[in-house]
Amino acid sequence: MIFSVVTSFVLAVAIGPRVIDNLLRRQIGQTIREEGVQEHKKKAGIPTMGGIIFLIPIVITTLAYTKFNVYVFIALFLTLGMGLLGLLDDLTKVIKARSLGLTPRQKLFGQVAFALIAALVLRYYFDDRLELPVLDGVGSLFLPPGFIHVPFFGAANLQFMYIPFLVVVIVGATNAVNLTDGLDGLAAGTVSVAIIPFMVIAYVIGNSIFSRHLGVAFIPGTGELAIFCAALLGGCLGFLWFNSHPAEVFMGDTGSLALGGAISAVAVCTRTELFLLIIGGLFVSEALSVIIQVTYFKYSHGKRIFLMSPIHHHFELAGWAEEKVVARFWIVSLILALAGLAIFAARLIVR
Repeated sequence: MIFSVVTSFVLAVAIGPRVIDNLLRRQIGQTIREEGVQEHKKKAGIPTMGGIIFLIPIVITTLAYTKFNVYVFIALFLTLGMGLLGLLDDLTKVIKARSLGLTPRQKLFGQVAFALIAALVLRYYFDDRLELPVLDGVGSLFLPPGFIHVPFFGAANLQFMYIPFLVVVIVGATNAVNLTDGLDGLAAGTVSVAIIPFMVIAYVIGNSIFSRHLGVAFIPGTGELAIFCAALLGGCLGFLWFNSHPAEVFMGDTGSLALGGAISAVAVCTRTELFLLIIGGLFVSEALSVIIQVTYFKYSHGKRIFLMSPIHHHFELAGWAEEKVVARFWIVSLILALAGLAIFAARLIVR
């Protein structure tokens, strides 16, 4: 895991300048919405599609250090699949020279397609020997294919709702991270924080001793995802080298959709989707702020709750400096990550 973090970071820092130079030469720059924050207009032309800077190291490092299995496949499949959608979206923006790329329907169709494939693989590649320790720590319960871990209560069987549930989680997480990308260092920094508890969770669930001690299901092979998470962390930190304020490059949808796909993949593979709501609470709040704003605007005949959504723009327009918004969001993300990890470690073993 340590080698993975370092390798991914070094690769990202090494290829970063070349990627930025190539994007500049090809004039692949950021376009700013007219109705957006006026201060951001000075960022027009800064290279976008910079998610390539961390995607390449993540793939190379993961393939180099993991024992390839179905869980690693799902993680890379969702990361690269969502990244490909983002790449098409970014290229569409550049070609059409406008801030909107693919239509919402096109993006949603692609996201659902990738999510459905991952969900079907996960559902039908199920080890029917998976067990969950019971309260006395001696016996155990065999788990059904549609089970998920539930904070404090052990596990729940979603049965026929399992596949639709996974699709909603993957698509929702992907778009939530995408909405968080709007300020220098915001998405990369918050994802870096959120992926750390999932690195621990993947290691614990993939370890027969630690999983039984904490009363969670032992899922053989998910420990490899800890290395994937480490690669993701190193890549994001390497990208922050260039994306910290003032940013030299933006990740674009190429990066933000890929990061959302990556973090959702780890959650669904470890069956900790509900923990994602806690650990990724900041991403949830960003998505909810957009839903609330749009809904209220529609039914209140043009009135708004927030000055602007997603919510990080609300704080900008309220007078917070961009650096302060990013720093405070990092802090909130860290508190939520610690809370999610604490709840995971303190779960009651199922009766």
